[in-house]
Order: sequence, then C-alpha cells, then structure tokens
Amino acid sequence: MNLSVRAVAYIRNERSEALDDNWDDVVSTVELASDVPSDALAGIAEFSHVEIVFFADWAEDVPPAPWHRRPRGNEQWPDVGVFAQRNKDRPNRILLTTVALEEVGERSLRVRGLDGIDGTPVLDIKPVFRWSVPRGDLRVATWSEELGEHYF
Repeated sequence: MNLSVRAVAYIRNERSEALDDNWDDVVSTVELASDVPSDALAGIAEFSHVEIVFFADWAEDVPPAPWHRRPRGNEQWPDVGVFAQRNKDRPNRILLTTVALEEVGERSLRVRGLDGIDGTPVLDIKPVFRWSVPRGDLRVATWSEELGEHYF
C-alpha cells in the first residue's frame, strides 16, 4: 500500500520545541501552503473551533520509540500502550488538536491551543460541528486528568 499526503498549511508560532504544558498561552497562525487557494477557507469564520490535523515531523516514529510507556515517564502513572495516549511519538506522527478559532485572514487562521511547533506541516483543517463532538459523559483514565491539568 502506498499512501501519500501533502501539507495544506504550516503552523507559525513562537514555540521551537515540543514542551508538554501551557499550550493555551500559545497563539498560532495556520498559513495556507502556496498551492492551496484562499477559497479553501471560505465559510470557516462561522465556526468557533476547528480541528487541525498535523504531521509531527519533529517527533519519533513508533517503532523505534516504544509501543508502550509511562506517560511523561511518570512512575506514578501506569505503563500504557501508545494508543491509550496522545503523546507526540506516534506510529505515523499524525496529531490532531481541536483549537479555538480567533480570526480568519485571507490565507490564514489565528488559533489558540494548537500544540504544534513552528514550521509543522498541517495535513487538514476541519470545522467542529456540534454533532461531531462526543455526546454524553466521557470515561477517561484517572492519570490522564492529572496529565492534562496544565497542558492547556
């Protein structure tokens, strides 16, 4: 199987490394790639949030990174598989974040809470529909609540 993807945009912000916390303090600009027409953003200003799918070209692949580990190396948390975590080191380094859409420019979006570093290629931008988010209560691992206390 041969899969191909291309960058439709790039993340621009002040972060040059993937730090673990305080991503809500980071405002990013998502700039369209030169071959993507500005019309691709038509209508997106009507939404409060968008999902950004991006390729963490600065992360490690799994493998060789472990298929399981303690999140952030914290011995107080369980050893869980890569699919029970949202860390940057993924089998295909594809990440997804839901962000607040603050402003739409002619060829860019200004967003808050995007946990990607400057220059990261964006694979897709999707609006958040009310019916596309989880309905009802979420069940989550206890350790994940502690991990997320300062993430955003």
